[in-house]
Amino acid sequence: MPPLREQVIVVPGASSGIGEAIARRLAREGARLILTARRVDRLQALAQSLDPSGNTVLAIAADITSEEDQERLVQSALQRFKHIDALVNNAGYGQRGPLEILPVTSLRQNFEVNVFSLIALTQRVLPHFRKQGHGRIINISSVAGKIARPLTSVYDSTKHALEALSDGLRGELLPFGIDVVVIRPGYIATEFAEAAQRASEPVLDQPGPYTPYLAAYERGYQRSHHFARPPDVIAKLVQRALTARRPRTHYAGPLHAWLFLFLRWLLPARVFDRFVRLKK
Repeated sequence: MPPLREQVIVVPGASSGIGEAIARRLAREGARLILTARRVDRLQALAQSLDPSGNTVLAIAADITSEEDQERLVQSALQRFKHIDALVNNAGYGQRGPLEILPVTSLRQNFEVNVFSLIALTQRVLPHFRKQGHGRIINISSVAGKIARPLTSVYDSTKHALEALSDGLRGELLPFGIDVVVIRPGYIATEFAEAAQRASEPVLDQPGPYTPYLAAYERGYQRSHHFARPPDVIAKLVQRALTARRPRTHYAGPLHAWLFLFLRWLLPARVFDRFVRLKK
């Protein structure tokens, strides 16, 4: 891989949170960026703040689930910068609620954003990576990619799927000099949790057999925010993965993420379940 200041990097989901932090850090290091998100105003404001000249940062408003937008994103990057060195698959969507009452349409939407759109975008950049003999795919997973929790089983399953896809893809691409890296954030202070809460309200507000457990779950969920760290923690890991001569296959952060993953590995499943099960 070339030095970061010579790399051209595509970052979906760049208008806020982890994606914005990644964009800011990589821009400071001199990388050329193609940023995309659906929120046009925030995306353009970010691009303007990073590069007022517009020479090194290209902002493209797009719906990452749209095949037309996926193709437009890749072609725009190639037209502007002539090549692509890395794809940071950061776009994500979450919804919480008991599986029994979650609409199947919501489940499909979660997989469409978190899994299928990432696959499709990856497929579009791989021919260019193979042709140039190098490339790096950074998949932003989650601690939830290894730890499934009550009321978030659908979102967590999308991250489990992303981890399996990444591990299989890494072996497929090894002969072509293309690296696949998984990054597992823990609790990060972003707008993601609020957006997930808004998306989940129609389900969580329904009365039903799970109602007695929801209040206790919500209290525990709010307490978990004390662990939250700024998104630049993850941006640093992305920078490390893009600049390492031989990157690790998996990164995690902040420190509590490593602790949770270690406990999940160490403890029997029934014992670990006691920490995450629903309680009144």
